[in-house]
Amino acid sequence: MDFWTLFPRCVPLLGVVHLGALPGSPRWRGDWPAVEDAARRDANALADAGANGIIVENFGDVPFFPAAVPAVTVAAITALTRAVRDEIRAAVPVGVNVLRNDANAALAVATVAGAEFIRVNVHAGAMVTDQGIIQGRAAETLRERTRLGASTLIFADVAVKHAAPLGSDVPIAELAEEAFERGLADAIIVTGAGTGKQTSRDDLTRVRDALPDAPLLVGSGVTVDDVRDVVRIADGVIVGTALKRDAAVTNPVDEERARAFFGASPRDERKPHPRG
Repeated sequence: MDFWTLFPRCVPLLGVVHLGALPGSPRWRGDWPAVEDAARRDANALADAGANGIIVENFGDVPFFPAAVPAVTVAAITALTRAVRDEIRAAVPVGVNVLRNDANAALAVATVAGAEFIRVNVHAGAMVTDQGIIQGRAAETLRERTRLGASTLIFADVAVKHAAPLGSDVPIAELAEEAFERGLADAIIVTGAGTGKQTSRDDLTRVRDALPDAPLLVGSGVTVDDVRDVVRIADGVIVGTALKRDAAVTNPVDEERARAFFGASPRDERKPHPRG
């Protein structure tokens, strides 16, 4: 399986299920049913509104571990990812992002819960983040995927939000080439500076020019007003904040806003691509 077979007939428009605080995290309130109900509700709202993919991530677990998360977090995300897939009856592909950068845990969750892809914030290179220095572990991640016998796709951020490249001002096109050509990512994600922040059109164009055949997603800041322009360059988008009530990331998905976004998007007009 590759990106083009996972999304064969559409522009991928991926909504995000931001999980509430999970057991063991500082904001955990001891109410598992409430966390699961919220995840199911948001997944339903996204699927009903027209998303053709959903990403589940432990957004409520701040502050994040820079790499490996506790076993209880892996267990919780696995249960909730499975709940999301069951709730939407596996109608669209589901992905997993274990924040801040536990790719092996994400692979484990995806394998057990039946998710088709993972998102990895730092797959190659090194970034200075609010969790400290995070190093990409592409070699470990790819080998773990092989060991598990998984077909899980790896969507890798470059110059990820809430971070800066370590050591020097490396051009984003070079970061993307490293992640795709040497890190063997299955798709590349370009974001803005932070959650909900607009992605630089210049950055997006530079990555597109450097990797004309690579699946390319925009990972933050896309709105109902600019989604059509964005997908003239990128192959798809990941959208979270813009679909929430009052456009506040901690609020539930607003199905009316979501319908407006997906309705404005060229979801069935994927542009011709050299790889199909």
